Amino acid sequence: MNFKHSLIFVSILSSIVSTAFASSSPPSESNKNYSLPASSDIPSRVYWGDTHVHTGLSLDAGLFGNTVGLDEAYRFAKGEKITSSTGLPVRLARPLDWMIITDHTDLMGIADDIKNGSDNILAVDKGREYHEAFKKGGQEAGKAAFDLIQNFSQMTLPKEFVEDYSPGSDVFNGVWKDIVEAADKHNEPGLFTAFIGFEWTSVPKGFNLHRNVIFRDNAEKALQVVPATTQAPSGDTNPKSLYKWLEDYHSKTGGKAFAFAHNGNLSNGWMFPTTDTYHGGKVDKAYVAERAKWEPHYEITQIKGDGEAHPHLSPDDEFADYENWDVGNLDLSELKKPAMLKGEYGREALKQGLLLEQQLGVNPYKFGVGGATDTHTSLATADEDNFFGKSVSVEPSPDRIAHPFIENEMGAIEGYKIVSSGYTGVWASENTRAALYDAIERKETYATTGPRMIVRFFGGWNYSDDDVHGSNAPAIGYEKGVPMGGDLPANDGAKAPSFMVSAMKDPLSGNLDRVQVIKGWLDQDGKLHERIYDVAVSDDRDIDSDGRCKEPVGNTVDVKTATWSNSIGDTQLATVWTDPDFNPEESAFYYVRVIEIPTPRWVLYDKVRLGADVPKDAELFAQERAYSSPIWYTPQ
Repeated sequence: MNFKHSLIFVSILSSIVSTAFASSSPPSESNKNYSLPASSDIPSRVYWGDTHVHTGLSLDAGLFGNTVGLDEAYRFAKGEKITSSTGLPVRLARPLDWMIITDHTDLMGIADDIKNGSDNILAVDKGREYHEAFKKGGQEAGKAAFDLIQNFSQMTLPKEFVEDYSPGSDVFNGVWKDIVEAADKHNEPGLFTAFIGFEWTSVPKGFNLHRNVIFRDNAEKALQVVPATTQAPSGDTNPKSLYKWLEDYHSKTGGKAFAFAHNGNLSNGWMFPTTDTYHGGKVDKAYVAERAKWEPHYEITQIKGDGEAHPHLSPDDEFADYENWDVGNLDLSELKKPAMLKGEYGREALKQGLLLEQQLGVNPYKFGVGGATDTHTSLATADEDNFFGKSVSVEPSPDRIAHPFIENEMGAIEGYKIVSSGYTGVWASENTRAALYDAIERKETYATTGPRMIVRFFGGWNYSDDDVHGSNAPAIGYEKGVPMGGDLPANDGAKAPSFMVSAMKDPLSGNLDRVQVIKGWLDQDGKLHERIYDVAVSDDRDIDSDGRCKEPVGNTVDVKTATWSNSIGDTQLATVWTDPDFNPEESAFYYVRVIEIPTPRWVLYDKVRLGADVPKDAELFAQERAYSSPIWYTPQ
């Protein structure tokens, strides 16, 4: 090595040594926050899950023939291939990040005893009838399950059943212990979150008042209690009894849990009361305060119909006629009347909440939203081309479309009306019980009918067009305003709020048709209003001066092959939108609805893949969608 080369070598070596010593020295103010994720608590990822899954431990699911247990249900959600109750191999296209198993608490343990023909079951006429039906399987088992549901909802179950399968019995307490311990076993912080939960199944006279309960805690606290039930004498169908149970749980254990309702569309107007409650109470200050405290979330879409809007309530919304179930209550013991719809749908409830807040000081319907399956197969399947139905009796087969969900002399809800829906997206900092629970409680969630599109929604007073397209757009969203589920901060003057909206398509689903902001408000005369704004649309279509795009996106679905083309629509839509009709004296809410291009419904896949005979009234395709939790504005 000559002298010149030696100098070069020494110089390089000096640089390396210098760098090594520099890197081992304490960080300076300029570089200590170089790794932004290490010092940020901004939710950077959406976590996908299902808030409503039943295993064979539920009285109805078990009698339907569900033999898939707790462990298999969790393994399936994590992405493993398992075998369904009908012997079919099944696997999710993509694993979920979290799940709540919500088996019905009433009559816990009775399903297995009916299947096995235990002595106490066979000693009762109805018990023998149900046992024989289960042995036959298929439609006979399904009919028996609906008979049990109808007797349950009408409070006409044999008293022996209630006595043998209520809290305090060995069977009931044993099943609850199994549910809780299975959740703890499958909970893997950072990888998969298994929440402890249950379904409180209030359905007096067939009016759906169901609530699911989610725990933030582990088995140590959850096993200090037994879950609430609805059958007398130990249970009660009044939601106020559930609120009392939740209050007692918090006081006894120091833990946290809350409830959320679903399927107001089957309550015949009782889910969102505004004057009187079903149980004879009044919607007074006590009621609105309790409901606001214990129900921060609402399951707005699922197998038993979509619950966002209805054409009768929103005649100017061409997308409101989507998967509506409006025949009657849950057991079709009472048919639907138009006047009932006001107390059933999410958008109308959000509006009525503004009015109740003006009258009583608290908004009881200030909820975030999510989607779920409410599957009774143990399989959290919400993809149209991988849909295993509501129950075992309608798992994939050529004739499942012809099986009514329910049918009696009053009417029917046809099998092809079952909805392949949905999932909940949660914006959280990590995949743990604490982080996800807190995010759901603060309403930073959105619902989809199945596709996993990425939706961001922020509200504030100073967003610019550049903000939504920046590489640090989420950070700007939080810095300048609030995310979905939040309240617009106070603002001096009459400046209108601006909203930063972005949506990215699910790579396995259809392109995006449009993004809309739905606004509801209470005017100074005490009247409620709603309006839809198309804020970003695909394919360079025009938005009129009234804020609407009148040109449909088109339809590429090939009904012969159950395929579609993403030659229409856009992969991503984003904008900053300012409310052109803002009045600082009027309370309001805003939420985002993202609409996909048309894609096949599960019935079309059944027609093409299984040779199913599809009734002429069945919809073959639909425009799937997402709904964000609202952002609220309250006048100072």
